[in-house]
Amino acid sequence: MNEIQPIDIHSHYFPAAYLKLVGAEGLPFGARCDISNPAGPVVTVDSQRAGPLAVKFTELEPRLEEMDAQGVRTQALSLTQPMVYWAGETLSRRLSAEFNDATARAHEAHPERFVGLATLPMQAPALAIAEVERAAKLPGVRGVYMATRILERELSHPDFFPIFERIEALGLPVFLHPVNVVGMERLRKQFYLNNLLGNPFDTAVAAAHLIFGGVLDRFPSLTVCLPHAGGALPYLVGRLEHGWRVRPECQHLEQGPIQYLRRFYYDTLSHSAEALSYLIGLVGADRVMVGSDYCFDMGCERPVEVVTGLESLSEEEQAGILQGNARRLLGI
Repeated sequence: MNEIQPIDIHSHYFPAAYLKLVGAEGLPFGARCDISNPAGPVVTVDSQRAGPLAVKFTELEPRLEEMDAQGVRTQALSLTQPMVYWAGETLSRRLSAEFNDATARAHEAHPERFVGLATLPMQAPALAIAEVERAAKLPGVRGVYMATRILERELSHPDFFPIFERIEALGLPVFLHPVNVVGMERLRKQFYLNNLLGNPFDTAVAAAHLIFGGVLDRFPSLTVCLPHAGGALPYLVGRLEHGWRVRPECQHLEQGPIQYLRRFYYDTLSHSAEALSYLIGLVGADRVMVGSDYCFDMGCERPVEVVTGLESLSEEEQAGILQGNARRLLGI
């Protein structure tokens, strides 16, 4: 087998310019960035919190060292909570631009190690379209990153259709990530369930909206990648399929939800070899890519070994998950 150069499509990055702008202008919108914390900056927006952010979140050299230790050749850099939607339109656009420009600089400095997934001010569709058109021309930008819900609007809301239309026309894949998850008021009370359960549930809710809301039908060339191995979707798709057969609310679709599973890509972040094997058997090895959730504690420290440890995979399937599928999707 030719030398494999694994690509991690789920890795998070907080550029200094983004953090600085949050700290300087976020307070009127309820956002703070505390850079005095000795463990690293802490970003808070209402109930959302990111940090303390270790240096590997914000600087490239320590990240490169860890990537080498993991055996990861390339990371797709993405922002995560609190994203930018909490800000007013002008600040949200500026935060998006700061992040997107920072990923372009990372790519220019290390063209074989980093590509970028652009953040957009989705709550302001006209600005989001302008930013995706600008970001698509930046060096190394290979896709678009967005939350599974934009403030109080689901991704099936018609306001977002013009954005999806432009993303589709540009040929960019969309990568999703939970931000303010479903059931937060109940889940945040104990046991970190807002993340342990909330994130995979929220991914399934977003996927269901893209299916039942007609987004995937309306934009047949739009490619969407689901995090956390598809969340709860792969394991509840039979229930969605049954609902499509028996519930009038769901019967507007010409085909059942199971037929849409291969419209999505998925990362490997299941934390279970058995669950990941089930996902691969359900959707096909050609729809799955390495994802580590770098570098949160809920991520995977050895994402390559997750794949190489699956004895059921052929060499071709293993190579596809490690690099080929992402290379094809991201145009690397």
